[in-house]
Amino acid sequence: MIYFAHRGANTQRVENTVSAFALAQKQGVTHYELDVHLLKDGQLAVHHDYSLLRTAGVDVKLKDLASVDLAEYPLINPSSKEKVSIPLLQDVLPVILPNLKLLNIEIKNDHNIYPGIEEELLCLLRLHPQLEGKILISSFDYDTLVRVRTLSSNVRVGLLTRQFDIKKALALRAESVHINYIRFTPQIAQICHKNGLKVYCYTVTDRTLAAELAKQGVDGIFTNDVTLFTP
Repeated sequence: MIYFAHRGANTQRVENTVSAFALAQKQGVTHYELDVHLLKDGQLAVHHDYSLLRTAGVDVKLKDLASVDLAEYPLINPSSKEKVSIPLLQDVLPVILPNLKLLNIEIKNDHNIYPGIEEELLCLLRLHPQLEGKILISSFDYDTLVRVRTLSSNVRVGLLTRQFDIKKALALRAESVHINYIRFTPQIAQICHKNGLKVYCYTVTDRTLAAELAKQGVDGIFTNDVTLFTP
């Protein structure tokens, strides 16, 4: 079973921040998950929501910000007094690189809100040859993944979906299917494995549930606390 640190060590640090990924790295994490958005100056920001309302208390959209603006919106930090802000992807990569086996980058791009984000991401990744073969790109927006595959025949792709469709996964030449554990069934695992695909479920924070999913054929889980599953 593979354990992805979902948005870093986000039960102990603010999700998707350098601090969260640094702590996860210290905890021995080798598999990570994070989300990216395209800022108006072409930089890639690591954040889950399209708006800062939940995370910073202001209803500002990331698409309207440049990288220099991020420091103006400190993130709500319930765990400590540490002041943290939204990082750029280029700031996170060096933090997780030691011992990295796989980084799942989820592109946030519903309805192509960020035209060109796929090319910007691939261009950035090419600047880090040490990441070659260690990046898995996913998105809920299927057309985004089609564009990723069109731009690169080699990049690893995971179909992130709310409704399982093996035809879509195969058309993308995906290597994995990512699905909410609530929607997962053993039949999905059987179909995926028959077609050479792995199954990753999100978001699991219970040892018993993780063990049961493993028995049913799940290859990995996204979890908010990897320490629950390590000795």
